[in-house]
Amino acid sequence: MRVVVALGGNALLRREERPDAHIQLANVRAAVAALAPLAREHELVITHGNGPQVGVLALESAADPSLTSPYPFDVLGAETQGMIGYWLLQSLQNALPGRQVCALLNQTLVSAADPAFADPAKFVGPVYDQEEAERLAGKRGWTVKQDGTHWRRVVPSPRPQRVVETRLIRLLLQSGAVAVCAGGGGVPVIRDEQGQLTGVEAVVDKDLTAALLAEALDADALLLLTDVPHVSLHYGTPDAEPIGRTTPAALRTLSFPAGTMGPKVDAVCRFVELTGGTAAIGALQDARTILAGTSGTVVTPTGRDLDRRPDAHEDLT
Repeated sequence: MRVVVALGGNALLRREERPDAHIQLANVRAAVAALAPLAREHELVITHGNGPQVGVLALESAADPSLTSPYPFDVLGAETQGMIGYWLLQSLQNALPGRQVCALLNQTLVSAADPAFADPAKFVGPVYDQEEAERLAGKRGWTVKQDGTHWRRVVPSPRPQRVVETRLIRLLLQSGAVAVCAGGGGVPVIRDEQGQLTGVEAVVDKDLTAALLAEALDADALLLLTDVPHVSLHYGTPDAEPIGRTTPAALRTLSFPAGTMGPKVDAVCRFVELTGGTAAIGALQDARTILAGTSGTVVTPTGRDLDRRPDAHEDLT
């Protein structure tokens, strides 16, 4: 099978953890331990979040007295692709001796007219209490919103239209390599009036990019792996109810937070609706059983069987 996996940024740096390099590297190694069995059995593409990491770099850039202005978010996104991609690349090479692994820096095309630019909603960086978040917002010109019991900075998150390097990623899969790409949703770019690519101040949702990429690559399955074991109704309340096997139509009738679970649900629904394949949301450590359909929230066209796209990419490999 051809499988696209999206690692949540909070799976690589858990809430309340300090963003030290050695802590993140330990989390990456734990993530690779969960993913290596999939790589041994399937064609594997790994994407990853960068919300906590890009927030740290943004803070460093804003506080650097040698800069006349902070680095823009497209540049910071490229930096996180290199940093997290390096950790994943090395850890995968150590876990899969003899297997080729490539960490690819890539761009994601978005629309300059996307309404998200006028309504920032993507959480980045560390969490704060309300008072500190509002103080920083006033000092640095941020937009902040509530994230659960905490507050965080938010930035525009336009919908991805195309992963610019899709053909190259396909070639890597055809060669038998594990591909690490689309980190943080990819570096957000638009085409100007001359048809040239240029970066924009935004962060693309990595789950929506993963779904777009999985569709373009004719993947059989899309796994969104995070720090929760499944999608839940009434999450965070005593009435929380896990969702197991389901369909896109059933999920579309429910409401989920726009800045957290909402994009994940949208991504899995879109992939299943457009391809007839299987998508799932669940905990990173359960990756193998989620793909097998025995844990997590598994979304298929029928809601019953683990559907595989027949002959989806055999002519391409």
